[in-house]
Amino acid sequence: MATVVLFHSVYGRRPAVEAAAERLRAAGHEVHTPDLFDGRTAPTLDEGRAVQEEIGWDELLRRAVAAAAPLSEKGLVYAGLSLGAAFAQSLALADEHARALLLLHGTYDVPEDASADGLPVQLHVADPDPFEPGDWLNTWYLHLGRTGADVEVFRHPGAGHLYTDPDLPDHDAEAAERTWRLALAFLAEVDAER
Repeated sequence: MATVVLFHSVYGRRPAVEAAAERLRAAGHEVHTPDLFDGRTAPTLDEGRAVQEEIGWDELLRRAVAAAAPLSEKGLVYAGLSLGAAFAQSLALADEHARALLLLHGTYDVPEDASADGLPVQLHVADPDPFEPGDWLNTWYLHLGRTGADVEVFRHPGAGHLYTDPDLPDHDAEAAERTWRLALAFLAEVDAER
């Protein structure tokens, strides 16, 4: 089965991250959940952003790379929740061994020179999502498509931004179940192509 590195959101490695990992493990996948915040979690978005800013983007990216590098040769599926999706995408586009990219609630800038020929990518976002507006998503989709990635986008109407986290006001149980069903099918397909 797939080896997945799942990066947490700006709230830190909260119970919802471990619950997501357990869901993937129950399907037979090996899942790693690096803690980029060194044990710190945030009860609010603003507090999470303060932790993110205090640590700094470069250091968070360094931590993400350090967590994934020892596993890279296995051919990782990079996955991320909101802020974690930015790290997952950055690493997947830089890793020639990457097997797939699973993005939940977030995207990131696509470098001009990025190449991801045939990389399977699945994105799940709320619709509408204040952090992932439609114009941005359309541009992101076109840019990622130019890298050669095989991109699938699922928009979930009426859900809040981080709708898979049952401990947040954004939670939408129906959209979350639909997302995990599609994500597990995606991982099974990736695994079958090995």
